[in-house]
Amino acid sequence: MKSAVPVKLTAAQSTQLLATLETRVARHPARHSGVTWAQVKARLETNPARLKVLAAMEATGGEPDVTGRNAKSGAVTSTDCSPQSPAGRTSLCYDRAGLESRKEHQPKNTAIDLAAELGVEVLDEAGYRALQQLGEFDTKSSSWIKTPDDIRAKGGALFCDRRYGHVFTYHNGAQSYYSGRGFRARLVV
Repeated sequence: MKSAVPVKLTAAQSTQLLATLETRVARHPARHSGVTWAQVKARLETNPARLKVLAAMEATGGEPDVTGRNAKSGAVTSTDCSPQSPAGRTSLCYDRAGLESRKEHQPKNTAIDLAAELGVEVLDEAGYRALQQLGEFDTKSSSWIKTPDDIRAKGGALFCDRRYGHVFTYHNGAQSYYSGRGFRARLVV
């Protein structure tokens, strides 16, 4: 399977990605109150490897946007803000054990493996609910979330969505997968 993370960004790709991110930051100020594009750009310029990860988030449909900044360290958090679960990260079992337990019709990857490949963290329930405070996401899709070990040990995995103006958390077998379920991630730069 071809990696979603580019080996290297060209200067033109970096410039285009920065322009896309700057436009998104300007278009959605409520997602990152008090955070300026200059702060974000400075963090990215000193962490070029993180720009590559953001490129992969963008390429898989995540539409990453700034969703927070640590006032003490200056670290900036970017989270997938696509209206629906990122299209390039759907039809995935939750994790490798779930995938291997399927006898037939195995998907090509898992949410946990792809997140590791991309270099991102799958949102947990608290992170997912915090994202939903910034807008309405997954109104027609759903997203796997980081599942607590005790639930995972029993074969389950958690996912969330937004319906009827509320955020719901559900469970499924970790081996299940659906075309409308992917995962949302965050990256700290």
